[in-house]
Amino acid sequence: MDKRFAVILAAGQGTRMKSSLYKVLHPVCGKPMVQHVLDQVTKLDLSKVVTVVGHGAEKVKAELGDISEYALQSEQLGTAHAVMQASTFLENEEGTTIVICGDTPLITAETIHALLEHHKQLNAKATILTASADNPTGYGRIVRNNEGMVEKIVEHKDATEDERTITEINTGTYCFDNKELFNALNNVSNDNVQGEYYLPDVIEILKKEGKVVSAYQTDSFDETLGVNDRIALSQAENIMKKRINHDHMRNGVTIIDPDNTYISTDAVIGRDTVIYPGTIITGETVIGENCIIGPNSEITNCKIQNETNIRQSVAHDSEIGSKVMIGPFAHIRPLSNIADDVKIGNFVEIKKSTIGKGSKASHLSYIGDAEVGADVNLGCGSITVNYDGQNKYLTKIEDGAFIGCNANLVAPVIVGKGAFVAAGSTVTNDVPEKALSVARARQVNKENYVDRINNKNS
Repeated sequence: MDKRFAVILAAGQGTRMKSSLYKVLHPVCGKPMVQHVLDQVTKLDLSKVVTVVGHGAEKVKAELGDISEYALQSEQLGTAHAVMQASTFLENEEGTTIVICGDTPLITAETIHALLEHHKQLNAKATILTASADNPTGYGRIVRNNEGMVEKIVEHKDATEDERTITEINTGTYCFDNKELFNALNNVSNDNVQGEYYLPDVIEILKKEGKVVSAYQTDSFDETLGVNDRIALSQAENIMKKRINHDHMRNGVTIIDPDNTYISTDAVIGRDTVIYPGTIITGETVIGENCIIGPNSEITNCKIQNETNIRQSVAHDSEIGSKVMIGPFAHIRPLSNIADDVKIGNFVEIKKSTIGKGSKASHLSYIGDAEVGADVNLGCGSITVNYDGQNKYLTKIEDGAFIGCNANLVAPVIVGKGAFVAAGSTVTNDVPEKALSVARARQVNKENYVDRINNKNS
């Protein structure tokens, strides 16, 4: 099998985005555009991927990591000039090279694979990915000869009236015989108004040399969308969201209102789970079967087991067991581990804590830096006082303990198995197993106090 390579063009700043964030790093469904492209090309059997970076090079490298090689285009002098920067890695290689823009986040591995297969079957030296556009205004048109082979690419502004009626357009994605590509790049001229080197000129050079140039037309125009401004970004977001949601629904997930549900590309959701409107599921979240999520919940990088219900709540970077009830209006902060059959009720915040099986914090509590055992009751207003202004300390509540309402547990402290903490207590010392801890001031009633105050002020 011939070697295959990819060049991802990601050097442009994207001035039309009007943003301090470099264009290809703008997210679509929670992931940078260029990461979507890299994820798709790496599904193919490629020998090497080279990403051409320029503006924001270090940030792009940091985002993509070591999956790709990197070539620097220090001056943006056109797409052909950008591909030339990859010559150090590729010019002596034998095989086929895909050239794809980093601002086309909707492209799929299946379409790229079909492009490569078409290129191979026709023994072409270059193959253009094309699409049929309802409104082709502004796009380069694909002019074919009587045999269906590509005659030329003509830009909209240069097209005749007849050529402008053509709806097959150039998407800007290509595959080339690698040696032919780099040989032709040496002959590309910048004799144009912009003084830039354009990759479509390679097609013209190969045609003049009598080489076979073909085109593969994808059925999906949406996949070829290039994002150059915020309007196109929102279009890509909507298309990607619809694609993701439809995939989950086909796999047995109920999404009540797909137009108002936002799920990342990396999320995994089990069958018979129901997602209610306004829910945002991001990162590498894994949700089990028969769960209920939402409405209006935000879940990021969590692992959630079967039959758990999270209503109108936020959970980040945590593990949540099965048959757990969370919300409404709860906040599960990072590094929390919640076991099976737990209840986390309204206005409860859990931070970097483990909550044992069957325990419950039904309302109005903060549990931070804590180890809570099984079958523990955390009464309304229970607080683990974990921070002294400089350091954070651990609170340990053992199995079966009962924490009364409005109790402060000042860490570091241990409440033993089966112990009781009376309502309103501020606990600063360990509570032994099965003991009752009462740590509050004795109530004193001042009889007739209000009358004395009123008489004094009269």
